[in-house]
Amino acid sequence: MADHETPDIPAGMRSDAHETWPPRDLIDSFLGNFDFEFRPGEAADIADTVAAQEAARKFRDTLGRYASGVTVVTSMSGGEPVGMTCQSFSSISLDPALVMFSPARTSRAWPLIQRAGHFCVNFLADGQESLSNTMASRGTDKFAGLTWTQSKTGAPLFDGIVGHVDCTIEAVHEAGDHYVVIGKVQDMDFHVDAQGSSPDPLLYFQGAYRTVR
Repeated sequence: MADHETPDIPAGMRSDAHETWPPRDLIDSFLGNFDFEFRPGEAADIADTVAAQEAARKFRDTLGRYASGVTVVTSMSGGEPVGMTCQSFSSISLDPALVMFSPARTSRAWPLIQRAGHFCVNFLADGQESLSNTMASRGTDKFAGLTWTQSKTGAPLFDGIVGHVDCTIEAVHEAGDHYVVIGKVQDMDFHVDAQGSSPDPLLYFQGAYRTVR
């Protein structure tokens, strides 16, 4: 996209919201080669003052001590698979069945997922750190060499995961330096072995991958 072009505006956002977005060259220099926040707010553009930096560090360090699961949110865009690693995922309603995830404004994958109108959340299992890192990268072909099938909505579904929810986009809300994406669940499943046990989940806590062990 050329610098003078107006970016695509996701549903639910103000038409002038893009005027507050940081320049693309600043985003690229800050994010490096990753499209994933390993700590809350890591991709945010923080004011260059001592007080602001200290407050941001306290926020990140505190929220980093909340253990979370690791997911990969996938979709199809123009016939090609797209995916992003995401910690900020939660269920929000049983009836109707709704879930949410929160991509950063700077995410490159999110605009493609938004235009597709659907997404699948893959719950990663212990041992899938490499998949998480691959989907967090900003490579042009993150799916090269990966094995996947299509979910009910057509989004990529990986083998060996703990479970998944397959959704259509219900609503998108602006929330500071992120969006809150509400998904209406269209399909779901989880995986168990012959003894009825699920795989151990891949977790993230205090700056590192963890497991339940």
